[in-house]
Amino acid sequence: MHTDRTFPAHCRLRSREDFARVYQSDFVAADEVLVIHAAESLGNEARLGLSVSRKVGNAVIRNRWKRRIREAFRQVRRDLPPLDLIVRPRKGAKLDYHAIVRSLPQLARRLARKVRGKHDRT
Repeated sequence: MHTDRTFPAHCRLRSREDFARVYQSDFVAADEVLVIHAAESLGNEARLGLSVSRKVGNAVIRNRWKRRIREAFRQVRRDLPPLDLIVRPRKGAKLDYHAIVRSLPQLARRLARKVRGKHDRT
């Protein structure tokens, strides 16, 4: 059985405008591992943007975080709600791939409820 575990270009947030739109939406969820900002996706599936600052560590550590977050997104993206997500490590979080895989879909579902709730009120 072949499942699509790729990370195609249309699933990536790249432009400054996309990042600005997500940050302006004010939907944020966090746990002990990740902080995720979200906005409604312009497509019909989840898209990922990364924001890993120098405060996280040197280039090796930052790139390790980015690789693990991207890999977790690849594994669970079919189960994620259609949101544009900007993901960053929580300050002081330990790099644990399995914790990221658990955290990402939980936070994304929580954000989807917040986004839907906003639309229900308008």
